[in-house]
Amino acid sequence: MIIAIDGPSGSGKSSTSRGVARRLGLRYVDTGAMYRAIAWWALNTGIDPADAATLASRGGEPDISFTTDPDDPRIMVDGRDISAEIRAPDVSGAVSLVSAVPEIRARLVELQRQAVAEARTAGQGVVMEGRDIGTVVLPDADLKVFLTADAQARAQRRAQEDAERAGGGGVDGDALSAAEQNLRGRDLLDSTRKVSPLQAADGAVHIDGTDLTLEQVIDSVVAAATIGDAP
Repeated sequence: MIIAIDGPSGSGKSSTSRGVARRLGLRYVDTGAMYRAIAWWALNTGIDPADAATLASRGGEPDISFTTDPDDPRIMVDGRDISAEIRAPDVSGAVSLVSAVPEIRARLVELQRQAVAEARTAGQGVVMEGRDIGTVVLPDADLKVFLTADAQARAQRRAQEDAERAGGGGVDGDALSAAEQNLRGRDLLDSTRKVSPLQAADGAVHIDGTDLTLEQVIDSVVAAATIGDAP
């Protein structure tokens, strides 16, 4: 089975997709991590993420590889594991600019489809998450899901994740406000870009996770995958 899960930043796509992949015994592919990897590479190479022309001409230079184990997903650039580094604030601020470059998207979509082809050859399925999976990358996926939540709920989750990643505990008002502002900015860039904008695919199951726990969201996707009914 091939499952495509799309949605805006902070909607819980990664946690949901990994949970669904575990439950159903499928491979897991985080396409957002690939775009973050290119953004990380650009920043560390001295390329301005807003310089679309340079990204277009040089975006094929880094070797991007990744694992598909939902219990331990990793992404590498030129053999270096940067799974933690791609979550840094500077990368988060650059990724929407990088992902808007058509040449970058074309290259990564090819890698994403290759991952699915390899899984099928091995007799396995895939849960792939991103922003254009059901619309562009895998329009023939067996199940398409569009996962969302209101901006405040998404900001709370993202701010908490950032705090935990930094080794802290709670989230203060300033951090929450900054997270919400960042998410709203990414939403605007992702939904208005000319190439593969964020939008729900035709026939997608819509799930609003604002008032649901992670397990409830996973249950909803698994139910749709196993009985073919929307939650």
